[in-house]
Parts: sequence; structure tokens; C-alpha cells
Amino acid sequence: MISTELIGIWVSAVLTLLIFSFLYKDNPFYKFAEHLFVGISAGYGVALEYHNVFLPNLWRPLNDVSIPLANRLPLLLPFVFGLLLFTRFFEKISWLSRWSLALIIGIFAGIAIIGYGSGDLVLQIHANLLPIWTDKWLTSFNNLLLTVGLITSLIYFFFSKEHKGAFGATARVGIWFLMISFGASFGYTVMSRMSLLIGRVYFLLGEWLGILK
Repeated sequence: MISTELIGIWVSAVLTLLIFSFLYKDNPFYKFAEHLFVGISAGYGVALEYHNVFLPNLWRPLNDVSIPLANRLPLLLPFVFGLLLFTRFFEKISWLSRWSLALIIGIFAGIAIIGYGSGDLVLQIHANLLPIWTDKWLTSFNNLLLTVGLITSLIYFFFSKEHKGAFGATARVGIWFLMISFGASFGYTVMSRMSLLIGRVYFLLGEWLGILK
């Protein structure tokens, strides 16, 4: 009897091979797997939002008679704005969705500014306030290198003064630090993708074909 686990392994293996077929050239098999992945991801996202956001935060509180009516009525406002988003499917009234989009973008921008300010900017400033001289020479060297890299990189982005002379030389040092940083980030991204590739190859040769035990 074929188990559901075996069916899942075969489906995963076939879809993996369909994705790998893009290494030869773009083809209908790859497009099928790509569209299937996007469709399933979108459907899963909708279901997740429905069960984890819409029901507990809006629908159930609206229908909970134990909550005073005065506390439930304000929930009708986000409910109406949510419905207006679906007017995008109707050309004549699609402009109504702009109200909801403007509200979402405005609120998100305000929250993001505060979040990035406290979560990134303040923490990065605090992380760079390091002692230059410590009891360990390697730590001192690392702190000094980080300080020099930070200052020279910031000088590179200072455009109110022309990059000439000593100022320009300092800015060029900042470019080297930036390029090394970008290279390290790119290398980390490549290695993470290679890790995913190795995982899929191990799956094909191990769980699917049984060559690797």
C-alpha cells in the first residue's frame, strides 16, 4: 500500500526536478512548477491571514455579545476599509481602494520609521560605541577597524563637500570598506543558496533514490 509519505516524497522530487530544468533553459515544465509554487504560497498566505488576523481581530470580536456595543462599533471602520480593497476588481469603483491603500501605507510608514529608528538606528549607534583600547589586542584591533570603517564610510556619503585632497582620500578608504561589506553580504547570500541546493540534492539522492543512506 502506498503511503502518503511516499506520495509526498515523489511529488517533492518531481517538482524539484521541474525547477532544476530551468538550468537547461526556460520551459513549460519549469513554468508549471513556478506557477504552482506561487499559487500555493498565495493561497496559504490568504488562509493564514484569515485564521490568524481576520477572525481573531475583527470577526469574532464583532460577533461577541459579551463585548459592549460601544467597543465593537469602532471595528466596523477597519472592516469597511478592508472591503474597499476589493473594489480593485471593479473598474468603475476601483478608485475607492485608494483610500484603504493610503491608510495602510501611511500607518505602515509611521510604524516603520519608529521601528527602524529604535530597532536599527539606535542599536547600530550603540553597537559602534566601542572602546578602542582593551586588555586584548585582537579586540582592540577589531574595535579600531570598525571605528575607522564607520567614520570613512560616513564621510563617503557626505556630499556637501567635494571629495578632494585628504577628505577625498578618506572617502576612498570608505569605498573599500563598503565594497568589502557588500562582497561579504553577497558571499553569504551565495552560500545560503548553495546550502539550499545541497539540501535538495541530498533529498533527491537520499530520501527519493535511496543512494545516500
